[in-house]
Amino acid sequence: MLSRRTISSVAIALIVAQLVVRGWLAATGNFYWDDLVLIGRASSNPILSWDYLGHSHDGHFMPAAFLVAGVSTVVAPVDWLIPAVTLVALQALASLAVWRMIRVLAPRAGIGALAALAFYLFTPMTVPAFAWWAAALNSLPLQAAMAWIVADAVLLVRSRGRRPDARLIVIRSAVVFVVALAFFEKSLFILPVAFAAATLSARTAVRTPPTGTAPGAESDSRDVPAADSALIRAFTGARALWVVLSGVFVVWLIVFFSVSDATAGEHSISQTLRLVWRSINNAVVPSFAGGPWEWERWVPSPPMGFAPVWMIVLGWLVIAALVVWAVRTRHGAAAVVACAAGYVVVAQLPVMWNRSSANTALELAQTMRYLPDTAVVITIAIALIVGSGARQHPAGRHVGERSERGQTGVAVVALVGAFAVASAMVSLASFSSSWRDDPTGDYLANAKQALARNQDHTMFDQALPLEVLLPVAYPNNQISHTFGRLRERPNFGVTTDRLMVLDNSGHMVEGAVTPARTIEPGSGACDRPEIDGPTELSLSGPLLQWRWTIAVGYCANMPGQIEMALDDGPAQRVDVQAGLHVVYVQLEGRGRGISVRPLTPDLALHTGEGRVGEVADARLVG
Repeated sequence: MLSRRTISSVAIALIVAQLVVRGWLAATGNFYWDDLVLIGRASSNPILSWDYLGHSHDGHFMPAAFLVAGVSTVVAPVDWLIPAVTLVALQALASLAVWRMIRVLAPRAGIGALAALAFYLFTPMTVPAFAWWAAALNSLPLQAAMAWIVADAVLLVRSRGRRPDARLIVIRSAVVFVVALAFFEKSLFILPVAFAAATLSARTAVRTPPTGTAPGAESDSRDVPAADSALIRAFTGARALWVVLSGVFVVWLIVFFSVSDATAGEHSISQTLRLVWRSINNAVVPSFAGGPWEWERWVPSPPMGFAPVWMIVLGWLVIAALVVWAVRTRHGAAAVVACAAGYVVVAQLPVMWNRSSANTALELAQTMRYLPDTAVVITIAIALIVGSGARQHPAGRHVGERSERGQTGVAVVALVGAFAVASAMVSLASFSSSWRDDPTGDYLANAKQALARNQDHTMFDQALPLEVLLPVAYPNNQISHTFGRLRERPNFGVTTDRLMVLDNSGHMVEGAVTPARTIEPGSGACDRPEIDGPTELSLSGPLLQWRWTIAVGYCANMPGQIEMALDDGPAQRVDVQAGLHVVYVQLEGRGRGISVRPLTPDLALHTGEGRVGEVADARLVG
């Protein structure tokens, strides 16, 4: 039997090992997809405004996550250091909270408690959501809060609410619940999970037999609380906690549905069920064998785990063996297993329903980023099982308790756990390799340097490369949003005298305008400028309603300002210089000509040939 000090030392060592591994994963990672959306919104909105904090992000209501992202963006724009530190700090908080929960649920468990902790620390189910900053800002506070509140609930139930610090426990749990909800609305699941855990803990609890009870003798029937009283004990023992958390639950649910657009779009029941089954069979089940070992990425999508058939079968066998062992040897294990299995299914339904359009690929479920809370619930189940009393033999002898069979079972669990951890390290290495196969980090680093070196000329806004962020994220896929908080950068505007663009690798290169339409030269010359009043520049063909970029050469008799516009579009003021130059202007509208009007008195100019089209890398434009 391991001493409590030894168990605590091993647990701390396991947590440190996890944080070292996760720290390496964070240090070798970078921003991805939604991270840039959060940055874009923080760059284009005051970070303390409701428009920013209360925004429904892809159906999520997450003001605290927006606040953290906003502060990081303001302090160090597009810098991975603060997000990486945030990831490790939140993971440390979650891991410590889970270990505290395990010790509360299974105070006398030794190797079993360490096995439960090792499962949580190293299961592949928590890895993808950790590496992705935006996902981690949702999931890590949820994991920490769920573990903390479950432990508090069980403490209250065991004391029947008579602890001297009961009021403090209720207050701190309520605060933790609100904070978790502010990061992720899925934290609403904490309330039913905590109640179920408290009920199961009351149902499976076994008091220490009275001093002098002979080994194998039947103890007082009160040692094992009746199953039908567990629900009542769980409710009455933490009544104040349930009332407070239920009030928060209802209020937050009302706020969520009044703010979020989570139910928007097309949905399919059959697709939802297929996604849920794919998530369970191809993601949850292989994780019990430490898989999947193979991760593939189709940029710009996140990595997807592809477990081979043998690993899926092995996962099912491991689950079956653990369930049979638990049900045969541990008191109340069947109810614990049933509740955990129910959560694995039910927790996937809302998110998969929200993603269940006919065009959703089933591989979405294999990204495994929706499973961290499931990993915590399975950890709760393991802790409840290893912390429960051994089942009684009909003759009154405890099967598995202080017996060779019980010691063998624990040894088997330890061996299976060691294999799963080693296997999980293989999976993590494969995931890390796939996660780093992304151009976003290099693009952002190159772009920051290029923008800092070219601050003297106004730049036009442009979209990020498709492999970095797709146009569906507009306007947050625009460089003015991504780099808006940088201090060393050019201004972004709609007129410039030098057209520069960022190429797909983030380097600054000369830009050009594609010739969708051409502009005919004016009838005058530099010494005989033809434009000294309102004039229309003729185009080679009509333009549809759009935001067009105009490139036109001119020579002016003096510096000044002109006004340019397309039909049904706003006019733009454009600075011109004396002599021969080229100006680039972005205009919205349509029509067959461009209206030009000098605003500076006595200003006159002659225009040469020009183009109307889109901005592109000059190397790609003829």
